[in-house]
Formats: sequence, C-alpha cells, structure tokens
Amino acid sequence: MTTDSTKTLCPYCGVGCGLEVTPPAQAGKPTHRDAQGNPIWKVQGDRAHPSSHGMVCVKGATVAESLSKDRLLHPMIRDSLDEPFRRATWEEALDLVASKIQNVLATQGSDAVCMYGSGQLQTEDYYVAQKLLKGCLGTNNFDSNSRLCMSSAVAGYMQSFGSDGPPCCYEDLDLTDCAFIIGSNTADCHPIVFNRLRKHHKKNSHVKMIVVDPRRTNTAEAADLHLAIRSGTDMDLLNGIAHLLMRWGAIDTYFIEDCTTNFPAFAEVIQHYPPEVVAERCGISISDLETAARYWSQSKRVLSLWSMGVNQSSEGTAKVRTIVNLHLMTAQIGKPGAGPFSLTGQPNAMGGRETGGLCHILPGYRVVKNPQHRAELEAFWQLPAGQISPYPGRTAWDIITGLETGDVGVLWIAATNPAVSLPDLERAKAALQRSPFTVYQDAYYPTETAAFAHVLLPAAQWSEKTGTMTNSERVVTLCQAFRTPPGEAKPDWQIFTEVARRLGFAEKFPYETPASIYAEYVKLTRDRVCDMSGLSHERLAQEGPLQWPCPDRSFDTPSLSSPLNSSTQNSKCATHRYANKTQNSKRLYTDFRFPTPDGRARFGAYHSRGLAEPPDPNYPFVLTTGRLYGHWHTQTRTGRIDKIRQMHPQPFIEIHPRDAASLKIQENDWVEVRTRRGTARFPARVTKAIAPGVTFVPMHWGALWADGAEANALTHAESCPESLQPELKACAVQLVPLTAEKVDSEYLLHPTQSKAFSSALSV
Repeated sequence: MTTDSTKTLCPYCGVGCGLEVTPPAQAGKPTHRDAQGNPIWKVQGDRAHPSSHGMVCVKGATVAESLSKDRLLHPMIRDSLDEPFRRATWEEALDLVASKIQNVLATQGSDAVCMYGSGQLQTEDYYVAQKLLKGCLGTNNFDSNSRLCMSSAVAGYMQSFGSDGPPCCYEDLDLTDCAFIIGSNTADCHPIVFNRLRKHHKKNSHVKMIVVDPRRTNTAEAADLHLAIRSGTDMDLLNGIAHLLMRWGAIDTYFIEDCTTNFPAFAEVIQHYPPEVVAERCGISISDLETAARYWSQSKRVLSLWSMGVNQSSEGTAKVRTIVNLHLMTAQIGKPGAGPFSLTGQPNAMGGRETGGLCHILPGYRVVKNPQHRAELEAFWQLPAGQISPYPGRTAWDIITGLETGDVGVLWIAATNPAVSLPDLERAKAALQRSPFTVYQDAYYPTETAAFAHVLLPAAQWSEKTGTMTNSERVVTLCQAFRTPPGEAKPDWQIFTEVARRLGFAEKFPYETPASIYAEYVKLTRDRVCDMSGLSHERLAQEGPLQWPCPDRSFDTPSLSSPLNSSTQNSKCATHRYANKTQNSKRLYTDFRFPTPDGRARFGAYHSRGLAEPPDPNYPFVLTTGRLYGHWHTQTRTGRIDKIRQMHPQPFIEIHPRDAASLKIQENDWVEVRTRRGTARFPARVTKAIAPGVTFVPMHWGALWADGAEANALTHAESCPESLQPELKACAVQLVPLTAEKVDSEYLLHPTQSKAFSSALSV
C-alpha cells in the first residue's frame, strides 16, 4: 500500500474524471474517516486531468467509502443453487471452472460457452477475455452490459462513418454555439460534462441549448428550449428538423455532394415530415419545432449530445444515424464546437469497444463478419486460419434464451449485475436459475446475481489493480493500484489468464503484469481509427492521460491493416475544399475523409416506427426509466455509501398531477405498476416535471435494496434490429393505487434492510 497520493480515474460514468487519492493517515494531519469512524482514503478531483480539470461529483467524491464494505474475500463454490456456498481455494475453484468449460466444449461445442462482461473492467481485462474466447476457444460469445447501454451508438457510428468512436471532445463544450441534447439527463447522469457546458452557456448569451426529453429534468431546466415530446417520437422530431433545414436551404450542398453518400434517400424520407405533422405527433407546437430548427440553422457550431434515451430503443440505431444526418447535411462535424457526441455510460465502455467487447466486434474496431479482420487477428495471435468464428456470438439476451433452451452450458459473468439490469427481469431470472454452471466474478457480496452462481470468484476492483480506461472523449488514463486487494481477491485479467492456462493455452497467456498485456494489445490498434500504438503504461505514467488517435511514429514496418483503402485515397472528398486539414487527436474526421470504402460518410434513411410497446386501453401509460444523480446502476457501490443512501433513500414513481387526479393518487401514496411481464410497487411523486401519460421510475433498486421495486421487472426485451439493444426506456403500464391496508409492511423497510438483503447477509 502506497503512502503517497495516487492519480487515477473515477470508476463510475464515462465522463472519466481524474481523481487524486491519498491514504487515510498523513503526517501531521488527522486520520481521514467515514461517518462510522473507519479510516478511508481521501478523494479529490485531479486538477491536472485534461477531461475534468479537478471537478468531481458526489459519486466520485465518496467512492472510497465503499471499498471495504461487503467484499467477496475468498472463492466460494456449491454444487447446486439450493445449497449454501462453501469456501474453496483458488486452485480448487479455477480447476473446477476449467473442467466445466472443457466438458462443455467436448459435449456441446464452443457455442455453449458464454461470458458476460462490463464497462467496469479495465482494458487489459477486456483484451485477455477476447483473446481467450474469440481466439483460443473460437466462440464470439462475449457480450457486455454495453449491449444495454451503448450498442446503438456503436452501430450508428459504424454505419454512418465506417467506424466506431465519438468524433468530438470535451473542448467542444466550451466552443459550441448550439448544444442539442436528446435522450440524456446530462445534469444528473454526466454532471461534470453538463457543468462545463452550462458554464459556457451562461457566459455567452448567443449560445443556445435545446433539450429533448418527456421529463423536465435538471438538464431541461437550464435549456433555452425544452421539447417535451411524446415518448417514441424522437425520429419524427429529428426528421422534422431535417425537413425544415431542407425547406429553408440551410444545408451545405458542397459537403453533401463531395463527402457523403445516400442523401437522396434521406431527402425523400424527410419530405413526409412537414411541421404540422411532426408537431401533432410529438405533442409540441409548430413554433417550438421551428425554433429548434432555426437554432440549428443559424449556429456555426452545433454539438449534439445523447445517451440512453436514444440508445435504449427499438429505433436506437435509426435515431443515432438521424442525429448524424443532421450534422452531415449542415457540415457540422470535424471542426471545433461541432459534431455528434455520444456520452458513454460506463467508465471503460469505450475501452471495451476498442478491445472487441461485444459479440459482433474484434479488437481494434474490427468486426467479426470481416474475413480480413479475422485473418489479421489469427495471424497476430498465431492461431490457425479459420479459428475465429465468422458468426457474431450471443448477445446478452441471446444468452438468456440460450439458457432457456439448454444451448448454453457455461455462463461466466464478470463485474456486472444482470439479475437487476436485464430487461424482462422475471424471465431473465428464471433463465439464470436454469443455468447448468454459472461463474460469477465480482468484488462485492451479496449482490443479486450471486444468488444464481455456482462459483464465486473474488475480484480486485478499482484502487486494487492497475490498468487503463478510455472515457467518452477518447482519453486514456492509467489507473494505478493504490491499496492491497482484500482477502484473496485477484485482478480480473489474472483470473482469466489462470483459467486460460488450465485450458491448455499457457503459451498464449504469458502475462505477468498488466503493462505487458497493454503492450501487446495496442499493436492491434496500429493504423486503425482507434490507433493507440504510441501508448504504454510507462508513457501514461510519465505524461498523464492521453487521447487517441495516438500512433507510434517510430514504426516504419508494414502495418496489420489500414482503415482506408485505395478508393478512399482517391475519393472526391480528398480534393474538396473541406478536406485541406490535418487530422489531429482532439477530433476525428477533420479532413472529412471517413473510413468507408469510398471515403464518404453515409446518410441513413429511416421513417419513424414509434415504441415497440405503445400504450393501449389496458396499459394506458408509458413508463420510462433512468438514473438519479447520486446512484450508479444497481447500487453495488453506491448502496453501501451512507451519504448517497440519504440523498436517495427509496425508489419512487413520478406521475403528472392530471393522471394522479384521475386515479385519485396523492403524494406518497403507494402505486402498483403492472405490465404484461410483471409488477412493482412505488410511492408516488406527483409532479409537473413529467408529461401527462408518462411515468418515471429510477432503475437502481434491485431485490437487495428494496422489495418489489425492480424497474426491469416491468420492461420488455424488444430491441433495435441493428444494434440489438433492448428498449429499456419505454413500456406500456397500468397504475393501480394501493390503500394503506393493502401495502404489505415489507415494502416499508429501510432500503438496506429488505428481506432478501438480510437473508443474503446471513449466509
């Protein structure tokens, strides 16, 4: 354990704020303690970090309070789920995992082995897992909670630009003339990003902020224009804005002609979205629609920001591509203050995307279906030709259906909590219950998912292992370990490596340090859009966080691949007046050449399809879900921090006063929410901040933290056909007010004293 301060990265959202932590005891100073008097590390913002400049939100400021609470300290095993766990040695547990995998490979084949990972993993963890599953085992069955979070953004970027990767940077927050925020409560979910944008907005009267959200969130409160559209009408709005830009001639025809393709198809689609039609469908005024389009058309630098409200949709990819369309038709990309900027959810979801951490992609922004990409990986990993499967693996939901049919024989879950986060949760739990063999690798116990595991492997978490993470603006930070893992906990990459060696792949996994893993991995990024070949642990330790692309200029040997082929080099855009720029690391596509076969960005043409499950007479309300400022996902960390629990003591449901009056619901009355899949109960918050006909519940409370308050017991698993991301943001519900006599006392327990939590702690 170090006695010096350590610079690292916040392990919560994708903003990627730099933190500086110091030990509890310092010479000449009182020991830093939590509210119970326990010594804890002191956390403050790192003023030198380029992404956050010393700012930090309540989650980052209090993260150290969770590090020693309810930790999984030793490997645990059991033969069946109705038995208690017993402590095991690492040798026993790892041998068991390896033998189960070998047996399933021999009896069912590699498609029966699945791993479900997390944006909480470091890049080195991700890479080792990809090499093991996609390389050595020949299965692409590695998916992560990015499937529930960012896969629509991935698909949208890849289809529009030819590659994943947000093209913007945080400096654009200080330079934009118009911020268009859609499907994101940025103030609560990415607060440091919002604070920076808000400061710029307040300082410059000409800067406009448009917020699109059915709720009047803290983000919407700060907007010049809040468009409280009906749920499911995002595509109507976006196409409607495009229609007006086209009608007004507020488009860049030179850019469209020289640097894009497929504009005629998009132009035909938007003809069907005149203002009177769009305003009626969206439930907004024509004046407000025209104001939004006018703000966009009159701004020299438009920056769009979006998150789960766009991605978690059956139209997720279409929405992302149509946002990009608006930028392409007005040439609002590749320049300071402008561009389509996806705000990443998890701290290293970007690193996961870079290393191939979804079932259809491979390291270095490669794709499974591309034979050249597979061949490059096979050569680099020294595997036989054809070893990497040409078929995308199972998504998170495909794993669930595979458990239902018996086609999944081993499920390995690492650093995530799907027994709370998956949609159609009761069905998902029933499938997890049927799993023949589940390995659960996490830092905390109990969690909801631990109840479905046969083997528990204690993982070292943030603060206890060294590795890299990439944030939303492509900045890579080295997160140094600064405390000793408790008990027998091991870094995730080390656990993956030790199982790989037991499976007979020792020569492929010679790693002794995370630095050696990273050194191998970055070679695979050379000459890709996400080129990090110039990065190393040593350089990051010396120079601090660095943004990609960051190529190693010392290389003069042939590269594995190039993202641009000869047709790209000769595209018209290469000689266009826009393209006379030098590519830099702050922004992508500043030369207006894109990693597509012809070097052009591609318009997508989509009509609005609406919600996958619209309201009807039996289920007349739309339920939307989301995050709160203080909590993080399923509360595995934040639920163990007193200050945050006091901020958000219990779940709730927001209901508009008109709807509450019609149902005779008053503030704090208990309401049962019913869908076709399940039910949940919440106390009511009657507020005009929610649109009529829409309700909202936070998604943080699983069975350990409150009884009968699981948001995803209500949601469905219908997904975007292109990104395969479930529509977690909207489902049809009915509301039933409950009298005091009907509310069972168990629903009134303190959030950390639910029956399930108390029972788990007694194991």
